[in-house]
Amino acid sequence: MRAATHADSRGPERTRQRLLDEACRLFAMHSFAGTSLQMIADTLGVTKAAVYHHFKTRDDILTAVIQPAIEEMHAIITAAEAQRTPSARADAMLSGLVDLTVKHRGLIAMIGTDPGVTSALQSHPDVVELFRRPGELMALDDSAEAEINATLALAGIATTASSPVMQHHDADMLRRHLLAAGRRILGLRTRKP
Repeated sequence: MRAATHADSRGPERTRQRLLDEACRLFAMHSFAGTSLQMIADTLGVTKAAVYHHFKTRDDILTAVIQPAIEEMHAIITAAEAQRTPSARADAMLSGLVDLTVKHRGLIAMIGTDPGVTSALQSHPDVVELFRRPGELMALDDSAEAEINATLALAGIATTASSPVMQHHDADMLRRHLLAAGRRILGLRTRKP
């Protein structure tokens, strides 16, 4: 009897996760703006009311989709900020960012290439600030050169990790190379694997 109750209580969580997974797939296929709640319901074989039970808007779905990565990014930033020197902060931010980007390749591609996603995220000031902070932590000083290098490293890591051309590469190999390239761009000491 207890097992049935436990399984029933997880049903809404499974349904919610199925909705999120399907929404991600449809956002990638049709774009954020091109995906309706009705499309999500239809592909899952549920009513639109079932979708509304979990999410009122597409923006709510997008927020739920990116939330795990947002929480990870907060932790990475906190860990980087705790480092004592600019180089240590930059290296901690770079390492965490590379890990996050490789882990969430599909999500990073969606955020970076879908104007509808970018527009929707602009309405979340906390997310905008979160995207700004890694560049500040990766810049070794206040110079224009350090700011450009940090931006180059951030953009290069995100673009490379999320590129469809790179999907055949193993995550560990991709991580090693992105980290080494990022350290070279930022002027950080290269570490032996």
